[in-house]
Amino acid sequence: MATKTIVKPAKSPPAVGPYSHAVRIGDLLFCSGQIPIDPATGSLVASDIKAQTERVLQNVKAILDDQKLTFANVVKSTVFVTKLADFTAMNEVYAKYFTSDFPARSTIQVAALPKGANVEIEVIAHY
Repeated sequence: MATKTIVKPAKSPPAVGPYSHAVRIGDLLFCSGQIPIDPATGSLVASDIKAQTERVLQNVKAILDDQKLTFANVVKSTVFVTKLADFTAMNEVYAKYFTSDFPARSTIQVAALPKGANVEIEVIAHY
C-alpha cells in the first residue's frame, strides 16, 4: 500500500481551513483548491479575475515547485468561478501556465468561494 504524505509548501499561503495544501500518494499529487491569497500578506488580491487567476496559479505553482513538478505534470484541473462570464479572461491567464499537452479540465460556476474569491483552481499531478 502506498504511503500518504502531507505536503506543506513553505511558499504557500496558510490554509483557510482544516485541510492540507496537497497530499501525495504513490505517483499522484492531489492539490487542494487554491484561492487568490497573497502568501506575503495573507490577503485576497484585487477582485479583477485576471489578477485573481494569476495569483491562484502562482499558488498552485508553489505547491508544484515544492514537489519538483511543473504544470506539465498536471493531468487534471478543476476551475471554479463565481461568474461564467469571466471564463474568457480566466482562460487567457490559464493559457500562460498550461501551454501544451493540456490536462483534462472542468470549469464550474459556483454561487460563492471562500473569502469572497472569484476563482479557485485545484489540480492533480503525476510524478
